[in-house]
Amino acid sequence: MIGISTYCLIDQPLLVALDRLTALTGLVEVMDEGPHLVERPELFESHTADFILHAPYHGMNIACLFESIRKASVEVMTDCFARAAEIGAPVVLHPGYFAWEQEREQANRQFAKSLTELEAAAREHSISFSFENMGDMNFFNLRTPADLALIDGCSFTLDVGHANLNGCLPAFLGTRFTHLHLHDNDGRRDTHSPVGEGTIDFPAVMAAMRREHATAVVEVRQFDGAVASLRALEGM
Repeated sequence: MIGISTYCLIDQPLLVALDRLTALTGLVEVMDEGPHLVERPELFESHTADFILHAPYHGMNIACLFESIRKASVEVMTDCFARAAEIGAPVVLHPGYFAWEQEREQANRQFAKSLTELEAAAREHSISFSFENMGDMNFFNLRTPADLALIDGCSFTLDVGHANLNGCLPAFLGTRFTHLHLHDNDGRRDTHSPVGEGTIDFPAVMAAMRREHATAVVEVRQFDGAVASLRALEGM
């Protein structure tokens, strides 16, 4: 199933975004921060679509060497898990980052600690979660298929735009994933452009999606572009 992320309506109240998107698709991924922070799970009760929560990520770092920041970030993720449980939604997480190359091993140990805590929280709330690959920003975790070892067999969300920026989308398409973020770019800037406006081979993406029986959402900046992308992908 292909849905749409509320990212394209982040300038609108969450209820407005839910109303508009559920009229178009049966799957909506909610950008759970900023204007769309889920503070009232009851907003979802009047909508029959399936939902996914994209956990907060601005200011979050579950691989941080400063233990207080790492713990606070995990706490924010755990709060998101609790909201997801009320809605009946899985959660997508960012995998954190390190500030200096010399700190990579320490950051990996911090990430492993967070992962253990997140797995326990997910069991407590009976929800599932996955980690998303990052773009071409220095020191972010999970940028290439080789980095998948870090998440230790956890579910993986493949962001095709981020993979294209790192020049490794074909390799990522050969891996196992449960969910996709679909948007286009020219391989140089993370523009979250509509499908067909960049260099991504979307027929290959759709073939891999069918092989993995994965879900997917369009994560395009503008509403009209998101709708056009959804229609284009449905025709592939």
